[in-house]
Order: sequence, then structure tokens, then C-alpha cells
Amino acid sequence: MGRDLFVARCASCHGAEGKGTAEGPPLLGVGAAMVDFQLRTGRMPLTDPGVQPQRKPRVFTDDEIEAVVAYVTSLEPGGPPIPTVDPPAGDLALGQSLFVANCAPCHGATATGGAVGRGALAPSLSLAAPIEIAEAMVVGPGEMPVFDFSAHERDSIVRFIDYLEDRPDRGGADIGGVGPVPEGFVAWGIGMGACFAIALLVGTRGARPRGASNDRTSALSNDETVS
Repeated sequence: MGRDLFVARCASCHGAEGKGTAEGPPLLGVGAAMVDFQLRTGRMPLTDPGVQPQRKPRVFTDDEIEAVVAYVTSLEPGGPPIPTVDPPAGDLALGQSLFVANCAPCHGATATGGAVGRGALAPSLSLAAPIEIAEAMVVGPGEMPVFDFSAHERDSIVRFIDYLEDRPDRGGADIGGVGPVPEGFVAWGIGMGACFAIALLVGTRGARPRGASNDRTSALSNDETVS
């Protein structure tokens, strides 16, 4: 099944034997972790060879991914295997320090992603499963470097990223945790808008309709004339 799927969905760019073409690089010896990561995150198959691969709904099922990984790795052994990951076994404080030093410069302090230059983007990690984060550290997809972390360090980083997603926000809505400055601008804009709306409402209710005073004076004059 793996070869059939590969020929049908991958060979047009990578060649039927994984040796690469003008549209895609060779896959010989890339390792199971790289192939699994690309398929699991939907980055491959790539719809347009000229653009940066980005996360999208994946094409293959778990069984199909396993079959394609087995076929590609059978072409030429080598490369990193799929890592194991156990976030609860990690150390939260260690994960934070490692994330701040190695990951935050590109993915942001709250793992919401950002630009890394040359038109490349570091994606948000909010949708990434623990195994995908661990694989990315092992294989270094795209502009990301390969990190030589121990299994415990990977577990710790993944645990911290999970914490960022689940942490309680004691300051109210954080608009995605993009930082205090943009959050302050949003709060300022909402506050000014609310003040304007209140002022407009009070002014409208307090305004007397034009001509109301003259109508009342005319009515009094008519009453006096009748008397």
C-alpha cells in the first residue's frame, strides 16, 4: 500500500524511487521522522511546489502514513527515527528556559508564530500535537534548525508548550497572547469606542426637539387669548 500511495501522490515531485526531480528533493535517507512529520501535519503532498509548505488538513490516514513512511525508509535506511515523547515526564521550568532560549525568537514568547525572514514564517504551535513538535526538533523542517536535545529536554519543551495552551489567563481575554502592547491598544480602542457611544446616547436623549419651546409658547399665548 505504501508504494501505491507514494506513486499516486508523491512520485510526481520526488520520483517513484524517491530520487527526486526538478520539482522536489530526493527522499533517500531522510528518515522516518521527516516523512511522518510532513504527512502528519498535511504539509505534504504539496499542492504548489513553489510555496513554503504549511500546515493544512492531512490527506492520509494514520495507517496510510505508516505505510508511506515504511516505503520511503525502505528505499535507503538512515535519518532520524520517529521520536518518543512524554510531556508529563518533562520538567516545566526546564522547558520554559529551553523554549525561551531556542524557540521563542521565531515562534514567539507564547508560541503563536511569527516571521523569520526571507519570506518564511514560523507557524503557531497551537495546533501541533506533541509528536509533531518533537519531530520538528529532530528533523528541522524548512528554516528551522535541527536541535540536539535529549529526550527529557524535548519532553520538557513540549510540556511547556502544552502549558502555554492551557494556562489560566488571570488578566482576561488575551487576544491570542500576542503581547501587552497590542493588547493595550485593543483595550484603548474598545474603551474609547464605549465612551463615544455613551456620550452619543446621552446627548441624543438630552437634546430637546427643535421648535419644541416655540410650540409651548404659542400654546400659552392661545390660552391667554381665549381667556
